[in-house]
Amino acid sequence: MSRIGKQPIDLPTGVEAKVEKDSIAVKGPQGQLERPIPALIDVKLDDHQILVDKKVESKQARALHGLMRTLIFNMVKGVAEGFQKQLVVSGLGYRVQMQGKNLQLSIGYSLPVIVSPPTGIEFEIGQRNLITVRGANKEQVGQVAAEIRSLRPPEPYKGAGIAYANETIRRKVGKAGV
Repeated sequence: MSRIGKQPIDLPTGVEAKVEKDSIAVKGPQGQLERPIPALIDVKLDDHQILVDKKVESKQARALHGLMRTLIFNMVKGVAEGFQKQLVVSGLGYRVQMQGKNLQLSIGYSLPVIVSPPTGIEFEIGQRNLITVRGANKEQVGQVAAEIRSLRPPEPYKGAGIAYANETIRRKVGKAGV
């Protein structure tokens, strides 16, 4: 039995969960999320706890047990507190600006790149070209941050590009002069 899957998920104050026969919806101060439940997994709502269990004993049910518990936990945490990823833009002449809700990146191309946030995601710019991607859905926040990073990944010689705030860039030695 999954050690993660058998742990109950406590609902914080202000968060409501609703379990249908094939989906679960969680609503809180940061928004609302919904996810389908696989046929092999049983989700129950007790008082202020969510319990995840297997309907049958099979290899696939065991694999989904801990996964569904973690996904539901991320939904509860997302609607209660939210998730965020930070990106740092570094390079000579690289700038970041807000254009309404959109993000305008000047990252070495002939025209600035404009990134519009999908629903449920918001951008914020801090000091020294720091981009913060915020949202309730952990998967969506990570995906949007990865797409922004892929516009100009950091290069190993000067370190110019878009990198995660906690990422270390392995630097290479340049061409040795004779």
